[in-house]
Amino acid sequence: MGHEYQDAVSMEMARRVAARLRDQPDLVSVAHDNLDRWSKRNADSPSLMRCYDEWRMILEKPLDEVLAILTQETDEGQRLRQNSPFVGILPPAEVWAIKDAVRNGTIPT
Repeated sequence: MGHEYQDAVSMEMARRVAARLRDQPDLVSVAHDNLDRWSKRNADSPSLMRCYDEWRMILEKPLDEVLAILTQETDEGQRLRQNSPFVGILPPAEVWAIKDAVRNGTIPT
């Protein structure tokens, strides 16, 4: 599976994360916790630290703006989703279902 598959999976996951965050805005704390943990683990990687800092700045914005950035269908949105800090909001079974649906063409790429 190539980039098109990965992009479709990350977009669908972003859409579902955005829906969850609209219903449960306090889940944004998961992203903050992930960024804190990843920053400690990857402190020696300047490129990852730049990504984490970029997401920290995004997370300071109002929730509607954060969700718009997360789900934007642009090269910028695609780039940001590659290091999305929202890991853990969707349960693993849902992530696998999304991957299967994209692979089977149920969710368009």
